[in-house]
Amino acid sequence: MTSTRVEPTEPQPAAVPQVPLPPSLLHQPQFLFNRELSWLEFNRRVLEEALDRAQPLLERLKFLAIFATNLDEFFMIRVSGLKEELEDGVVEPSPDGLTPAEQLKAICERLRPLLAAQLDCLRQDVLPALREAGIVVCGYAELSEDERHALNLYFIEHVFPVLTPQAVDPAHPFPYISSLSLNLGVMITADEAESEARFARVKVPPLVPRLVPVGADGAHFVWLEDLIAANVAMLFPGVRTGACHLFRVTRDADLEIREDEAGDLLRMVEQQLRRRRFGDAVRLEVAPTMPAEMAQYLTASLELLPDDVYTIDGPLNIPDLMRLYGLERAELKDQPLQATVPAAIKQHASIFAAIKQQDILLHHPYTAYSTVTDFIRTAAHDPDVLAIKMCLYRTGQNSPIVQALIEASEQGKQVAALVELKARFDEENNIEWARRLEQAGVHVVYGVMGLKTHCKLTLVVRREEQGLQRYVHIATGNYNPTTSRIYTDLGLFTADESIGADATELFNYLTGCSRQTTYRRLLIAPVNLRARMVAMIGRETKHARAGRAARIIAKLNSLTDIGIIRALYEAAQAGVQIDLIVRGVCALRPGVPGLSERIKVLSLVGRFLEHSRIFYFANDGAAEVFIGSADWMHRNLDRRVEVVAPVRDPRLTKYLRDEVLETYLHDNAKARYLQANGAYVRQRATSGEPTTDAQAHFAAGNVPA
Repeated sequence: MTSTRVEPTEPQPAAVPQVPLPPSLLHQPQFLFNRELSWLEFNRRVLEEALDRAQPLLERLKFLAIFATNLDEFFMIRVSGLKEELEDGVVEPSPDGLTPAEQLKAICERLRPLLAAQLDCLRQDVLPALREAGIVVCGYAELSEDERHALNLYFIEHVFPVLTPQAVDPAHPFPYISSLSLNLGVMITADEAESEARFARVKVPPLVPRLVPVGADGAHFVWLEDLIAANVAMLFPGVRTGACHLFRVTRDADLEIREDEAGDLLRMVEQQLRRRRFGDAVRLEVAPTMPAEMAQYLTASLELLPDDVYTIDGPLNIPDLMRLYGLERAELKDQPLQATVPAAIKQHASIFAAIKQQDILLHHPYTAYSTVTDFIRTAAHDPDVLAIKMCLYRTGQNSPIVQALIEASEQGKQVAALVELKARFDEENNIEWARRLEQAGVHVVYGVMGLKTHCKLTLVVRREEQGLQRYVHIATGNYNPTTSRIYTDLGLFTADESIGADATELFNYLTGCSRQTTYRRLLIAPVNLRARMVAMIGRETKHARAGRAARIIAKLNSLTDIGIIRALYEAAQAGVQIDLIVRGVCALRPGVPGLSERIKVLSLVGRFLEHSRIFYFANDGAAEVFIGSADWMHRNLDRRVEVVAPVRDPRLTKYLRDEVLETYLHDNAKARYLQANGAYVRQRATSGEPTTDAQAHFAAGNVPA
């Protein structure tokens, strides 16, 4: 579709009396949704993609795996935090007024039906459909005698030597169960005279493929735990073994890093990573066959409560099934995306010449991420480039970008890299890269005390005829070529002098601990980003009260900051039409008469993970558009270093406003609208109305030239 510009909505008089806003929105549920329950609603939308039979079969499996992975992280970080508050006697409620105990109870109640739907989808729908398509995952009992014989030999040669059975008795205490590992519980008795059976645990080895191939067709598998269970007697010769029952433990994985006490931040992060392995248990998942006595024994041994136990009527650790996604079955997946390179870059012999001529907007994954990696590589090897400075939050393994920085340093260029050691679950990767960069002579810093450096920024300084020229890349997403294929993000190449000067001063702040408090064009957290966002929302409010054109459209990942929410409520009450495209958590309650009936919130979950942040303010015809790394959350505005940049080229602002934002707002294929009661309702095309799928629209080539 080619979008038609939609003019800002004129303010309308309020149809009902306004809801008075109290001095503080804190602890008032009529104004706020609970963050944790809102996140569960996001994961419900992920699950709905798996339930959608119009999706290709392996894509449905992918969404089931994403749902499960999201839940693991939710328990490791969010649920563990609530349990810790409960144990510490914290009674302070969340912003919406729920105590830690109330939140844990609500999570448990809301999650169990979702798990049932997930497992029904996998067992009753996806796996049978895969079997019909010739991809079979079966139990050991379904195998023929010849197949069992072959797999028993495989067990003896490849599995048995790495297994370590652990029995519990007075000489052998209850074993440590590592987080997210798969385990078999079995009761053993030494002989008929022994009155009590003893518990034993067998860890399913993580380095052995979970799906064991059956035969040579490459599409027939048996579960590794079934193969171990069938041969468990070999692990306990001379004793009697009962049936095996699968279980899995999730542990607290949040790192507690006290930077003010850290003499060496890198070493402290390494120490905390080692401690993460021994975090408290927060969830126990068990097979439905497990006897109640064994489940109770595990629950007590792990110091959990009955509400922490989840009976999983299906495979545990569903992401292991993603091995099937790697099979060469194109007809069961989405059509491959054909990413493009901006014409402005292809038309110039040098990427620097292209950027110098005009700002260039990148829209990933529809724009090839090679555009970014080529920019860094070119800078690394260009003899006229004197310096490269870069913020690295998540880079992934085998990063070509980090390798380019190493090569640049080896060629004598001034290279500075800010590596965020506290990027959750990427700490080990980032420690490894930091050491490699330091060994290559790169100036490596770990950020600012007390703040995470979350901004996505690169500065290249190049010697040219007229003097030194600065080139800047600002993005909404990480410098990670792998995730760039599945995340939607935006990037901006610019040679704007003011932005270049701002970027220089920001890097001086990051590497030299300067006290920079003013910037020309960039909005920087925690310096001026919050104040500028609140001011621009307030400006729209004043326009609306004066009868001038006012409109706010924001696309972001999460909206939880109470100050921003209050400003949006005030703007809506003044007559500002507000459209929010919020992928995940949204604490704002839209559609409340007299409060927020002019606010619409939609969430879009599709083939790609929506990750870009765009902020549009109509400003009575003098519109301003920004992109950047920050969500409207307290942590982004006050506890992280973030960069939000203005997009000033009229061509690019028109694309962002009329093409990107309007296409999302017209989506009737994947969009779901948040209701005042917290439910999300899917937007569907009405009879005769064309279907608009925003992601498909951009994949079809509707990207900036």
